[in-house]
Amino acid sequence: MPPFWTKREQGRQAEDDALAYLLLQGLVLLQRNYLCRGGELDLIMRDGTAIVFVEVRQRSGAAYGGALASITPAKQRRMVVAAQTWLQGQQTLPPCRFDALCIDAGRISWLKNILDM
Repeated sequence: MPPFWTKREQGRQAEDDALAYLLLQGLVLLQRNYLCRGGELDLIMRDGTAIVFVEVRQRSGAAYGGALASITPAKQRRMVVAAQTWLQGQQTLPPCRFDALCIDAGRISWLKNILDM
C-alpha cells in the first residue's frame, strides 16, 4: 500500500483483499459494510448454509498484539448488536458464526468462530 493512503483507503484495501481471499475459499458475499444503530459489520458472507459475520483487521506489524488483539470487548459487543439487527430482517434464523480476517504485515490469517452469540 502506498504510504500516502489515508486510513480509510487502507481500510478499504484491506476489506477488498479480505473479500477476494474469502471468495477464493468459496464463501459468497451477501453484504458489505452493514451499518446499524449500535454496530457495524465489515462483511456478511455465506459459507454453505452458515451466515458468516466477518471482521476485517489490518496492522502493519505485530506490535501491541497485532490485528486480532485490536478486536476489543467493546468492538465484539458492537459486532453482536449488528449481527442481531441483521438477523431480525431474515425470514429464518440460519446457523451463523463470527470470523476474523486479520492482515498483519501483509500476511492473512482467517480465524473462524471467534465469538459466541
